[in-house]
Amino acid sequence: MAKRMTPKSVNNLIVVSDLHCGCQAGLCPPNGIGLDEGGHYQPSALQQTVWKWWQEFWDVWVPSACHNEPYAVAVNGDALDGRHHGATHQVSQNLADQARIAEVVLRPIVERCAALYLIRGTEAHVGASAENEERLGRAIGAKPDEQGRYARPELRVRIGGRSCAHLMHHIGTTGTSHYESSAVLKELVETYSEAGRWGRQPFDAVVRSHRHRFIMVTVPTSRGYGFSFVTPGWQLKTPFTYKIPGGRVTTPQVGGSLLRQGDEDFYTRHFVRDIDPPKEEIL
Repeated sequence: MAKRMTPKSVNNLIVVSDLHCGCQAGLCPPNGIGLDEGGHYQPSALQQTVWKWWQEFWDVWVPSACHNEPYAVAVNGDALDGRHHGATHQVSQNLADQARIAEVVLRPIVERCAALYLIRGTEAHVGASAENEERLGRAIGAKPDEQGRYARPELRVRIGGRSCAHLMHHIGTTGTSHYESSAVLKELVETYSEAGRWGRQPFDAVVRSHRHRFIMVTVPTSRGYGFSFVTPGWQLKTPFTYKIPGGRVTTPQVGGSLLRQGDEDFYTRHFVRDIDPPKEEIL
């Protein structure tokens, strides 16, 4: 395999999140995966549909959105599903099986990009101190942080050497779409407050995940504008989703995002797909 060359300046950062590999509603290769005891898991028809979008995203959308230029990748948490909340819908409760799925999914991406950053997700999914994502990051060659962690709590990154972004997995949630933007704006404004308090440059972009639903808020600034958004995920509805307000009636949003430093402007683009609801019964 040819060694990946990292360019001096990368103008594009691709962000994906919430792959939940190891869940029967999570991302899984179309040929399935071999299990520890010699069995085999074959993904569902809906998982096959999501995988086609995953391929479209990386093979068509990303090269076009990046103008066929090099890009880095941030996986913003919950790459694995884990053993959580007494759930029974995992492909396997063996975390080695789940890690094998995630490695098959992410290794081709690592080989394509200038650098891959793995950001820690929810402990219920990825283990205390993200121990399971840490092992995954080491296995696939994620770029470690200054502490040597392959799955980092946050990512502060300057894109194209100019515009700066802050990525973390978690953000507040809501049970109603009326307030879906509230926490997103709050997260952005709080970073401005913290930057002003200590005399640091504010972020041009704040990126969060966790919700599996895309939304974006933009505000004017002295640098033109700043924005905060929540990424879509790559997981279908799980039994848990049908119990929570808001999630009960919404359909899954699947996709990823681009942060790009252009010649004159810093901007973002988003790939979002929606799963159709179940068919109506005719009486």
